[in-house]
Amino acid sequence: MKKSTASFFAIALCGLMATSMISTAHAARGQFAHRHPRRAEVLGRDNNMRHELREDHGHLGGNYNHLMAEDKSIHRQERRDARRDGGHITQQQQNHLNREENRMNRQIHRDDRGY
Repeated sequence: MKKSTASFFAIALCGLMATSMISTAHAARGQFAHRHPRRAEVLGRDNNMRHELREDHGHLGGNYNHLMAEDKSIHRQERRDARRDGGHITQQQQNHLNREENRMNRQIHRDDRGY
């Protein structure tokens, strides 16, 4: 093999190894970010609220679709915030999302009780 061909293969191999390490680092960071305590709390509350919505489907005074759309909007906002901040959400973002979830939870209970 010529010296230039060997150098080409060595450079290509280094490039592949670097790409592999970067991919692994991104995957590990993504797993950490999803388990970040603030994200975990917001996502857990969101899952509980979605479950409650589905349970109360027939008792929400016709607002089920609107409430599900709101729930999806809150979930999208959380993902957008996390993506913007390197895989986690700030305390301020968590507080905002919690206020949104609390408002929606009050709406569910108000509609479910019929007043």
